[in-house]
Amino acid sequence: MSKEKFGVKTLTRAAAIAALYVALTELSNLFGLAGNNVIQVRLSEALTVLPAFTFAAVPGLTIGCIVSNIIIGAMPLDVIFGSLATLIGAVFTYKLCRSKYLAPIPPIVSNTLIVPFVLRYAYGLEGTIPFFMLTVFIGEVISCGVLGVLLYALVKKHEKQLF
Repeated sequence: MSKEKFGVKTLTRAAAIAALYVALTELSNLFGLAGNNVIQVRLSEALTVLPAFTFAAVPGLTIGCIVSNIIIGAMPLDVIFGSLATLIGAVFTYKLCRSKYLAPIPPIVSNTLIVPFVLRYAYGLEGTIPFFMLTVFIGEVISCGVLGVLLYALVKKHEKQLF
């Protein structure tokens, strides 16, 4: 992967990724899987493997997460810290991961470490931080680990056309 300039192409890719993230979060929300619940399986989190292919995914995922959280009515702390978790995961995926098996790890870890505190303190959900870490981890493994790996394999086949 070459270093990308932040030009029109990168901006367009970032916007497309952000829009796709919002659409997939909305779809997840229709099934009650994207809100401020203990169990969250956002289909949009599968996109967190995209920074392994393009820098444009870093701002795209972050902006998509911010917009999605605002649209679904997330608490302000969730908008901030949930989006920060996405940004951290995206940056580490971009910097470190070029493998379909490693690309999902940074977003899984960042969300598992940050989102449980949001659930407890922003939403006041009953439960312990370790319990929330377990539930967030499970949801992220499904979204990023399973769906993300499948998406990675699909994108890898068409990488030259897409990026």
